[in-house]
Amino acid sequence: MTIANNIKTTILQTENAKEYLNFVEERFRSANKSLAGTLMAQLTTMKYNGSKSMHEHIIEMSDMAARLKTLGMAVDDSFLVQFILNSLPPEYGLFQINYNTIKDKWNVNELANKLV
Repeated sequence: MTIANNIKTTILQTENAKEYLNFVEERFRSANKSLAGTLMAQLTTMKYNGSKSMHEHIIEMSDMAARLKTLGMAVDDSFLVQFILNSLPPEYGLFQINYNTIKDKWNVNELANKLV
């Protein structure tokens, strides 16, 4: 009842529940690979354009990283910080330079607090 109709029609009909569930698992494994690729592409190319708040932008990028982690592709916190910094427009150039010149590395929450 919770599988979309366009997916139901592609699943092999069988009387054996174990066989049916194995086929469903196999079908979604390829969907997960595709989703992981899409999420990674979105995360690495996402740009902040001011249409939403900085806080929402950071949460959206963090959510993508969390979704990738559930798909077996963990994004390290320092990588996520760099992805967020790279997503900022040129007006944040001095902020990025400042981050690159300090010794400390920020986590996503520290970065969010400073940007917001």
